[in-house]
Amino acid sequence: MAGQVKDREAFQRLSFLYQDPENQALARFYCHTERTIAKRLVLRRDPSVKRTLCRGCSSLLIPGLTCTQRQRRCKGQRWTVQTCLTCQRSQRFLNDPRHLLWGDRPEAQLGSQTDPIPPQPQPNTANPIPAHLPEEKVQPQSSSHQ
Repeated sequence: MAGQVKDREAFQRLSFLYQDPENQALARFYCHTERTIAKRLVLRRDPSVKRTLCRGCSSLLIPGLTCTQRQRRCKGQRWTVQTCLTCQRSQRFLNDPRHLLWGDRPEAQLGSQTDPIPPQPQPNTANPIPAHLPEEKVQPQSSSHQ
């Protein structure tokens, strides 16, 4: 990884909590704790992780075991619909191979952003001299006191 990761210990803890234990109640507790920690520390979780957690009951969504997955079409777009079998909450995700998540776009990456070009100093336009008037030449005043 290039550089230090902010809150490295917190990400390690979240990674540990996001596992697939055999006990579904324990998995739900771990996922709820993981979400609470991420909210408290204001950490961005990867979309692939967020898509595998139920927003209603914090269950780990495993197709065929804890959720059902269906493919739907609506207004010419393809959607994947996941329904949690514990709380019956459903989530829809756009299923378009050309669709890129914001985090995957090049402009979202910090390394690809270039330093902004500093603005060039603008001439003083507070009191512009009209073009039809000749510019007045200011002569330095001589300070000759006798």
